[in-house]
Amino acid sequence: MKAVRVLQYGSPDVIQYAEIPRPEPANGQLRVRVKAAGVGPWDALVREGKSGVPQTLPLTLGSDIAGIVDVTRANVSGFNVGDEVYGVTNEQFTGGYAEYALASAGMMARKPKVLSFIEAASAPVVAVAAWQMLFEYAHAAAGQQVLVQGGAGNVGAYAVQLAKNAGLDVIATASSRDMEYVRSIGASTVVDFHHTRFEDVVAGVDVVLDTVGGETRERSMRILKPGGMLVSVVSTPIPKESGAEDGAKAVFFIAEVTTARLNKISELFDSGKLAPQVGTVLPLQDARTAHEMLAGAAHARGKIVLNVAA
Repeated sequence: MKAVRVLQYGSPDVIQYAEIPRPEPANGQLRVRVKAAGVGPWDALVREGKSGVPQTLPLTLGSDIAGIVDVTRANVSGFNVGDEVYGVTNEQFTGGYAEYALASAGMMARKPKVLSFIEAASAPVVAVAAWQMLFEYAHAAAGQQVLVQGGAGNVGAYAVQLAKNAGLDVIATASSRDMEYVRSIGASTVVDFHHTRFEDVVAGVDVVLDTVGGETRERSMRILKPGGMLVSVVSTPIPKESGAEDGAKAVFFIAEVTTARLNKISELFDSGKLAPQVGTVLPLQDARTAHEMLAGAAHARGKIVLNVAA
């Protein structure tokens, strides 16, 4: 089968498109005939050897996948050969950029009926991350006010939609070209971060969802109301900044994709309450180009996806 491999850590130049044996699943695994694979910043960290998760070279890149179950093994329930599925390959976040991938059954779910394979492959990590930020860490509730830093980004766009659906008042930051898009998916107020400092127009929010990090995260602590919560998926927690209100807290986490969480996301897609955000779509052999886009090359707004079936 064809797969996208790295034999050494480094820049996108280390990526190779190669022929390798088709993998055989172990107990608790599915083998998926991959139709599409999502491309995310964590894939670049794996490629660079900076993921923080033990890896063994050579490896096949990729974690977000959508496809058709080809083989199942013992200790797998709820899946049959021929099922259309989506999710994440494994806790190492590897093996997905390939014509066939092994996936931990507990990190996969039935594909939403309304989504194509390309749309489904764009969603698992980022949609689950947004869900966990809002409901499992911030414990957000209807009537609260939330600021989504990076509302047009892959995680941010899901966070805006989920917050709106849950009855929160959603404020988001975005560039001028993305402001109308972010309003269209549920933000009541959008701040153009190129021209306005958000703290000049926003204050006393219950929750900040941080997908930007750095200085933005530090400044965000100062606009939380007493007892407010900042949740970040891009940088580790910091001590409460000078000027932050009493009792404000910050937490960092890494998304944990599970069948149960994916099933919740699938229900929202199939009920029309959640929409995917697919950006540039490339064939599998152009994975190096996709990683150059992760590094800053021009690409469309939304998740980069590899069309494996093509």
